[in-house]
Amino acid sequence: MPAKIYTEKDASLAPLKGKTCAVIGFGSQGHAHALNLKESGVKVIIGLYPGSKSRAVAEEKGLKVLDTAEAVKAADVIFVAVPDTKIGGVYKADIAPHLTKGKTLLFSHGFAIHYKTVVPPKNVNVIMVAPKGPGHIVRRQYTEGKGVPSLIAIYQNADKNAKKIALAWAHGIGGTRGGVLETTFKEETETDLFGEQTVLCGGTSALVQAGFEVLVEAGYAPEMAYFECLHELKLIVDLMNESGIAGMRFSISETAKWGDVKVGPAIIDKSVKTRMKKALKDIQTGKFAKEWIKETESGYKNFNKLLKEGEKHPIEKTGAKLRSLMPWIKKRDIKGQQASYA
Repeated sequence: MPAKIYTEKDASLAPLKGKTCAVIGFGSQGHAHALNLKESGVKVIIGLYPGSKSRAVAEEKGLKVLDTAEAVKAADVIFVAVPDTKIGGVYKADIAPHLTKGKTLLFSHGFAIHYKTVVPPKNVNVIMVAPKGPGHIVRRQYTEGKGVPSLIAIYQNADKNAKKIALAWAHGIGGTRGGVLETTFKEETETDLFGEQTVLCGGTSALVQAGFEVLVEAGYAPEMAYFECLHELKLIVDLMNESGIAGMRFSISETAKWGDVKVGPAIIDKSVKTRMKKALKDIQTGKFAKEWIKETESGYKNFNKLLKEGEKHPIEKTGAKLRSLMPWIKKRDIKGQQASYA
């Protein structure tokens, strides 16, 4: 049975009327939710740690900023917009002591609840509102009168109003303009991690680097390898995003189509699916989460090492040179710009 899609007619801001909504963190999702809700007429406050650089940014946007614990005390709905592995610490220190009966705890990803780095009391609602897009897109779409499709999930329905509150929040950030689907914390967490690891981030970057290496090692110019294995990927993904895989195939040459259907399955074969299933199993059993949490607790040694190795890959030098020749591509120095969280 197809999932129901909730739209504007299925939600209103009424469940948030008279309530104070605290956004803990002012990073990618935090800033978008806070500003969209504020402009929708919802009372929003921001919770940040005393030395956060985001305090001034939030205040400039007309938002009231409090220390995290004070924001939780004052709020009816608390959106925990901090990185997955930081949530447990923030929760224990500043949220749990002030999480009284009738409040609602809200997340945009299920990691902390699903892997139990947060175990909330039974007398509070626990919900999720997860836009399927980064915060800057959630914000931009809202300002343009549109919205990013979103997911909602209910983990605890203490006051029997949890779903109404989730839909109201999704409505306030523009999600019901794009359409809202209901899922579970388990399903959202496990599918999200699987997609990131095997296709969207891990799978794609590894495939691009491998293709680049094969061409360069065969004697072809790195510039040619970059164009064929990275630059043109956006064109193909855009077509897939707009029209699906079949639509993309309709738009490319017959030669490209034949290479797609004949050679593609020989590259991404059953052995790849076997390893994907192993990755999924590690997500389902909690092995990946335990290893990631351990890595963060050890000071990110392996994480930082692997990132640095990636930055030294020859494709990065070639790409920087070629992108400088393309003024139509928006240049962004993302490195080092970490979102503030608490």
